[in-house]
Amino acid sequence: MLTRLLGLLLVFLAGCAQVPLRGTGDLGVVIERATGRIAIVESSTRSILGQVDGLGDLSHASLVFSRDARYAFIFGRDGGLTKVDLLEARIVKRIMQSGNAIGGSISQDGRIVVAQNYTPGGIKAFDSETLELLSEVPAEYAPGSFSKVVGLADVPGNQFAYALFEGGEIWVSDFSDPKRPVTKRYPAGLQPYDGLVTPDGRHYLAGLFGEDGIALLDLWQPEKGSRKILEKYGRGEEKLPVFKMPHLRGWSVAAGRAWLPAIGHHEVLVADATTWKETGRVAVKGQPVFVIASPDGRQIWVNFAFPDNGWVQVIDTLTGKIVQTLQPGKAILHMEFTPRGEAVWLSARDDNRVVIYDTRTFQKLGSLEVDAPSGIFFTSRAARIGF
Repeated sequence: MLTRLLGLLLVFLAGCAQVPLRGTGDLGVVIERATGRIAIVESSTRSILGQVDGLGDLSHASLVFSRDARYAFIFGRDGGLTKVDLLEARIVKRIMQSGNAIGGSISQDGRIVVAQNYTPGGIKAFDSETLELLSEVPAEYAPGSFSKVVGLADVPGNQFAYALFEGGEIWVSDFSDPKRPVTKRYPAGLQPYDGLVTPDGRHYLAGLFGEDGIALLDLWQPEKGSRKILEKYGRGEEKLPVFKMPHLRGWSVAAGRAWLPAIGHHEVLVADATTWKETGRVAVKGQPVFVIASPDGRQIWVNFAFPDNGWVQVIDTLTGKIVQTLQPGKAILHMEFTPRGEAVWLSARDDNRVVIYDTRTFQKLGSLEVDAPSGIFFTSRAARIGF
């Protein structure tokens, strides 16, 4: 009997040995937008560990990670919300929560996942374990009038800040009681189109498409209301064509300054991150889409809208000058730094490839074949406010 038990134990251990133990801190996800699929990647080995299908319309998908970085919550354009286990490369649960959605967020304590919706306009909160609907906040800015929600970001205190495109307002919803959220409203301006929260969680900024400037709300002193900053740069000066809206979640705060994409202009704006006054502009190759800072704050990487979307430029934050111009591939849609910033991954959608560069030497380190890649997300985001 003892011999038999030992034999079974050895068989069991041998089976376990075939499944390598792994943490989640080195993992990431690449969206394969054309196929409704994600690729689970490892940044250190620059490899694909697995793929997960059946995620619906990922043409404008984004995701957030659970606190332990094991699970990804993927928000599809079709209103799908999918919880994926990164270690087992499988769908845990998938629900259809709206007709048209464009992103989401996760609460400070990790218990609530919130989706922002175009149709119907508003936000919905779900239990992160079960995806049970907890509550919703319709974006009814006037009786019978509903707005698209954009720029949703988690902020301290299990709150979420977001903007209403048609409503012209910033809303902050407190989910301390997840089933009874409390929402406060602040005027923003004409057509806020995206937003972000600063790395310390203090300020929420909403870019304005319909007028010059940016709306800023101090979340430490919300009773003072929002105010306009950078009022002299915007598209109101000259009605320029906009080939792709900037993604403000890529805005960067580095070296004491904010680096922002100028709508319709071939410029990156620079503002003092304390006074929020403009301190300079950097002329770039095209209309910037993402303007992102390396983890150490020394570099700003910029990609562009069509027809310049095959280029990437790098700004040195010490000098404020462009130090490198690259052509990584066709249709560079997204960029993501490895957690400590030694490398940057870029999605070249029309080459069906993710390209990886060394941020010190600007040399190409390698590439991965991925079908129509768009968003790249590393699990280091799980520990960051607003990501």
